[in-house]
Amino acid sequence: MISLVPAAVPAVATLRRPVQQRLLWLLAGCLILTVVAALSVSFGVRSVSVHDILAALAGNDGTIEQAAIVKRIPRTVLAILVGAALTMSGATMQAVTRNPIADPGILGVTTGASLAVVIGIAFWGLADPVSFILVAICGAGVTAVFVYIMGSLGSGGATPLKLALSGAAVTAALTSLISAIMLPRVELLRSFQSWQIGGVGSAEWPKIAMLLPALAVGTAICLLCARGMNTLALGDDMAAGLGERIMRTRLLSALGAVILAGAATAIAGPIGFVGLVIPHVCRMLVGPDHRWLLPFSALLGAILLTGSDVVGRVISPASEEIQVGIITAVIGAPFFIWIVRRQKVREL
Repeated sequence: MISLVPAAVPAVATLRRPVQQRLLWLLAGCLILTVVAALSVSFGVRSVSVHDILAALAGNDGTIEQAAIVKRIPRTVLAILVGAALTMSGATMQAVTRNPIADPGILGVTTGASLAVVIGIAFWGLADPVSFILVAICGAGVTAVFVYIMGSLGSGGATPLKLALSGAAVTAALTSLISAIMLPRVELLRSFQSWQIGGVGSAEWPKIAMLLPALAVGTAICLLCARGMNTLALGDDMAAGLGERIMRTRLLSALGAVILAGAATAIAGPIGFVGLVIPHVCRMLVGPDHRWLLPFSALLGAILLTGSDVVGRVISPASEEIQVGIITAVIGAPFFIWIVRRQKVREL
């Protein structure tokens, strides 16, 4: 039997990085995000000028170019919010499960949220974005609990390999259920075909306003549990010896991650690999201290998703665009393989 052995737990000393170095990376990330956001507003099917951008930012939409920019602004904001939410959710899941390949997509959480939304639309007639968000969070939570229970069965408890396999099995089963529900409903299939891939093209200010409270709650929970996540990295026995309430920290952290992933999926669809790639990059830059890792992951996640959306608009034909979920999959799939291959593998 082959299993993944988690990487060696970092000592507490490795959590310390020069504050100046972390602040420098943070400043660089903010500058890059500003540039990417500007590119997102500027690039699209219709070319625009600097004058059009300034006029649109001032509230003018008298020309086609200015109207296009006005539409791109909420799209850019949604990409930033969804990228930050998915990445913070992924970093939190990796901390809670001590699994380097944990991610809302890998563990089936986003698929569970998608199934809940599809069921709500097909059988309950849901049409309100608030209902989408609430139903998606519930679906994500139920799926997360189910995957963890499946991964905990047998000897050794919830090992990284068993969690990943359980997530893959649940994702495959739930994807089949989604297809079974949607295929007989042609209108529903057409309406949500692009949503299933994952994208931010349908961004509107009312949707963003409804998304913000859920993201704020999930972010607050994850950040408040950041110190506890650092203690969990030392192992359950040592964490308990240091006075950490392990179960409470895990449950609260998982709740924050589920809220973030479910809310983001309800609005933008199931976008994969964002929460997997960025936390590993951030650990190399600012270290494993979650008090820095979580906000920095959110920043880089916003950059990745916004940049992927820009790339999807630039490289596609003028009449079409490539959904951001496809771009992140192209980036994330090779990275996922690299992570799995670099983990220590042993035969039991």
